[in-house]
Amino acid sequence: MKILAKNIKHLRGLKRFSQEVLAEELAVTRSRISSYEENRSSPTIEFLIDFSEYFRLPIDILVKKDLTKATDVSFIEVGDKRVLFPITVDVDNENLIEVVSVKASAGYLLGYDDPEFIEQLEKIKLPFLPTGKHRAFPIKGDSMLPMKDGSYVVAEFVEDIINAKSGVSYIVITKNDGLTYKRLENQIEENQSFLLKPDNPSYQPYEIPVSEVLELWSFTCSINTQEYEEHELKMSSIIQMFTGLGVELEALKKAVQ
Repeated sequence: MKILAKNIKHLRGLKRFSQEVLAEELAVTRSRISSYEENRSSPTIEFLIDFSEYFRLPIDILVKKDLTKATDVSFIEVGDKRVLFPITVDVDNENLIEVVSVKASAGYLLGYDDPEFIEQLEKIKLPFLPTGKHRAFPIKGDSMLPMKDGSYVVAEFVEDIINAKSGVSYIVITKNDGLTYKRLENQIEENQSFLLKPDNPSYQPYEIPVSEVLELWSFTCSINTQEYEEHELKMSSIIQMFTGLGVELEALKKAVQ
């Protein structure tokens, strides 16, 4: 129970509470808090329930995960197991975002709920981002043209996937397929699923059950790591691409006539 003892002490510290204050908040004695933090006795089930509810953390996270790397108590809880660490800031109090590198993306499915894994990700500052929890993910392949292979999508965490909007592109983390970037159709009311639609018409849409989705991140902006070729920027090529997607752009048609 060493991890639990460390977590109780650390979370109390993040609140800047003394043992007396935390004891009052949870309606227990200070000696009980001291005993739990020093690992001299194991917390009762009743205490764990009250403690987890107070800090909005699942009990299994408190027992299994070392939370001492966390620097804030504003955790986001997803379901009964997931914890997403809060918005981090630099010394100037400006938001930082984690960057999931190509190498790190291979282990993301195993480490997405591991505080130590997330803590080790590189961080960058993008001052123009709206408020919210953002993360940058690498894009592979050409299923989402004109997004190039190797580009990064900066996306905002979606707390409740039920609110996913049809026609919007998302980073989707699934149990079986890992990380993918697709345009989404919300079919939860009809059959508890999402339809994932590549923007490249050469690829076919496919359906996934909502129960398979671990995380959902809504597109905010993209960072290209490759320069576009001249032919890719020609207006006729752009029109052809949009036509393939079933989009009619009269203004663009007139521009090349």
